[in-house]
Amino acid sequence: MSSYRKFAYVYDELMEDMPYPDWIRFARTAWEKHGMPHSVVELGCGTGSITIPLVNSGFEVTGIDISADMLSVARGKMDGTPRGNRLYREGSIRWVQQDMKEWELPEPVDSVISFCDCVNYLVEESDVISLFARTYEGLKPGGTFLFDVHHPNTLKGYDDEQPFVLDERSVSYIWTCDLDVERCEIEHHLRIFVREEQGGDHYRRFEEIHIQRAYDPEWMRVELAKAGFSDIKIYADFEWNEAGDGAQRLFYVAIK
Repeated sequence: MSSYRKFAYVYDELMEDMPYPDWIRFARTAWEKHGMPHSVVELGCGTGSITIPLVNSGFEVTGIDISADMLSVARGKMDGTPRGNRLYREGSIRWVQQDMKEWELPEPVDSVISFCDCVNYLVEESDVISLFARTYEGLKPGGTFLFDVHHPNTLKGYDDEQPFVLDERSVSYIWTCDLDVERCEIEHHLRIFVREEQGGDHYRRFEEIHIQRAYDPEWMRVELAKAGFSDIKIYADFEWNEAGDGAQRLFYVAIK
C-alpha cells in the first residue's frame, strides 16, 4: 500500500468531487437511530475532510491515520481555519498516527467510523479480523461501528473500465488497474503530474501504487458477529436499503 507521502499533498485536489457530505449524513442518520455520540474515532481520516466538519459540529473526534503526511495536511487545514469560524472547543480534536488494524486509545469512545473504503486497504483476512476486534474493544457498550467498503463487483468494474485519465492544468493522472480475480484484490497504478508553482508549464511526476481487496459481505457480517457486535446491518450506496449484488458501496452498521 502507498505511504501517501507525495500523494497527501495533492489528495484534496484529486478528491474534490468525493461525496463527503453524504458520508457525514449517513453517520448522523445512523446516530439518530442508535444514539448520538459525544466521542468519535475516525479510522483512516486522511486529510480530515470528514473529521473537521464533525468537530465543527460539536463532536469530540480523534482522527487516526497511518500516514504522517496525511495527518500533517489535516492539521494544516484545521490550523488554517480562522478561529472566528471554529465552533469546536479547544481539545475536541486530536490526530493520532496509528495502523487502523491495531488502533488503541486510553479510553473507549461512543462511535467509530471509517469511510471512503479505507477497510478495503486491509488486504488480509487476519487484518480485517484484527480491526474488528480492536474496534469492539475500543467502543463503549452500545457504541456504534460505521464503515463502508467497495462491493467485490466494484473492483471488477474498475478493471473492466480502466484506464482512467484526469487532465487538469494544475494536476493530471493516468490510472490503470491490475485485478487478481481469485483474491478479489486490485492494484491501482497512478502516474501523477503536478504543475510546479513557479515552473510555468513544467510538471513534477511521481507514481503511486494502492492495493485494495474486497471481501464477501456475508463473511464480513460473520466476522463482526464473532468479534462481539450485534444488530449488524448492511446497506447500499448511502441509502437505507438492504444491500444486494447491484450495490457499488456497502455500508455496515454494527452495535457493541
